[in-house]
Amino acid sequence: MFSSSAGISPASVRGGPVPLAFGPTDRGILPDRMIAALTSSGGIITAVPLADDQIQPASLDLRLGEVAYRVRASFLPGPRATVAERIDLLKLHEIALGDGAVLETGCVYIVPLLESLALPADLGAAANPKSSTGRLDVFTRVIADAARGFDRIEPGYHGPLYLEISPRTFPVLVREGSRLSQMRFHRSRVLVTGDDLVDLQAREMLVDEEGADLAEGVAVGVDLAGFGPDGLIGYRAKRHTGLIDVDRRARYDVAEYWEPLHANRGRTLILDPDEFYILASKQAVTVPPDFAAEMVPFDPLVGEFRVHYAGFFDPGFGCDEAGGHGSRAVLEVRSHEVPFILEHGQTVGRLVYEHMLAQPDQLYGEGIGSNYQAQGLKLSKHFRA
Repeated sequence: MFSSSAGISPASVRGGPVPLAFGPTDRGILPDRMIAALTSSGGIITAVPLADDQIQPASLDLRLGEVAYRVRASFLPGPRATVAERIDLLKLHEIALGDGAVLETGCVYIVPLLESLALPADLGAAANPKSSTGRLDVFTRVIADAARGFDRIEPGYHGPLYLEISPRTFPVLVREGSRLSQMRFHRSRVLVTGDDLVDLQAREMLVDEEGADLAEGVAVGVDLAGFGPDGLIGYRAKRHTGLIDVDRRARYDVAEYWEPLHANRGRTLILDPDEFYILASKQAVTVPPDFAAEMVPFDPLVGEFRVHYAGFFDPGFGCDEAGGHGSRAVLEVRSHEVPFILEHGQTVGRLVYEHMLAQPDQLYGEGIGSNYQAQGLKLSKHFRA
């Protein structure tokens, strides 16, 4: 089975797996060693043993199973149905993934995952596309039985997991074991808000900007001044391209898939409806080791566009001690229905910070082969630099 992402082996965390035992006031996101312990104790059930690199500092990579179902439409099962029952009603055909299969743009697929859950009553979970998935404009959402919402798993859930996949721009080649999504586990969610967020910004410089907007999270603006001598501000995806194998690194020529965009005198960018853009944040971003962050994907108050499909930022992202000094947030942007003008520095999203239940044994960064530490404006790992 192909293994593509760097991470942390269940056996490699400090001291090996440990039993899960929480005090009455313990709250926050589980770090790597506790995810390993959750697996060892049967809270995470795997049809195939976990790969050595599947556990990340604050999340678990999820793997595709052996078959994909093309369905007529996206759906939620609702409180009285299972996902399998809904697939039986909505499927058009089945696709074996063992040796690889192409998922076409504009189609919706449901794939049972190799991981299922038997969570304790005090543990819930949340999912998000992996960074590389979002940068390919592949829309993914995790679904659970009886779920009322996507990407959220209720505490105490026992049952299978499924991934909805909808490629928007590029057809993609996937196979059993491909990793498109990731999951965090939490014992209650503890958001950093108000004066606590102000203090954390003052102490850690979550974004390298004096007077940062900290209402409802840390505001992130877009950089339209440009990078490098040619003032590169981003990329717009080309249409009618070849496919992309999601498990291959540094394989594809940027020019065949992307149109580079350069700064203009007014430092603005007009987003065309239904086009997909890769841009970067104006601010450098830091996630301290005791915290994790998530980009809020859409705020209707800032415009008719969606930012950042892949919202998880792991502990250590952008931290000097993990080799991340100056890391920008890469923004996956899609406009809706009408053209929209972005201006340099305009707020396009907000980073919401949460407490870790404990600091992870290993931070996001080069030490575990993370792909996007110390990044500026960067396409997904699939493209040659």
